[in-house]
Amino acid sequence: MTALKQEIAQQRPFASAHEEALLNLMRTADCINRAFQHATREWGITGTQYNVLRILRGAAPSGLPCSVIGDRMITAEPDITRLLARLKALKFIRQQRDRRDRRVVLTFISEAGQELLRQMDPTIERMPQELLGHLKPDELSEFIQLLEYARKGCDNRSQKSPTCTGADSLPTCDGLSCDGTAKKSA
Repeated sequence: MTALKQEIAQQRPFASAHEEALLNLMRTADCINRAFQHATREWGITGTQYNVLRILRGAAPSGLPCSVIGDRMITAEPDITRLLARLKALKFIRQQRDRRDRRVVLTFISEAGQELLRQMDPTIERMPQELLGHLKPDELSEFIQLLEYARKGCDNRSQKSPTCTGADSLPTCDGLSCDGTAKKSA
C-alpha cells in the first residue's frame, strides 16, 4: 500500500497513476501550506497576506496596481481588494493614486510592513530547509524540474485576473480594472 493510500485511508486502488500523482501533489501542497500558515500565525497575518507584503517589498520603492500584485502571487486570490483593505487596516500598506494616471491606484508597503517582514525573515528563511532539507541536492533539482514541467499542463490563460470588485471594494476601482483601464462589458 502506498503512503498516500495509508494517509487518507483509501482502500480501493487509485483510478490511475495520474490520479495518485495529483492527489500526492495536492496533499503535499496542503501539508507545506499548513506549516507556512502556522509559522505566519505568530505575527497575526496569513500566508497570503505575507505573500502580498513580500511582493510589495520586492517592488519598493515603487508601488504596484492590484492586478500586478495578483499576477505575482503564489496562490490565486479572487478578492485582492479585500485582502489589501485588511493589510491597510493593519497599517502594513498604503495606497495612492498614480500621479501620471489618476485612474490607477498604487499600493506600497509601509514602514510597519517592512518592520514586520524584518521580524519574520529569520523564521521564513529557515522554512525551506526545514521542510525540504531531507532531499539531496540532485533530488531537489529534479523535484523543481518536475514541478515546473507539471505546471505546463495548467492553462493559466483561462484563469480570470483578479479584479477590484467585491463587497469591500475600494472606491478608487469603480468602473476600472485594477490597472486603471476601463472594464470590458460582457
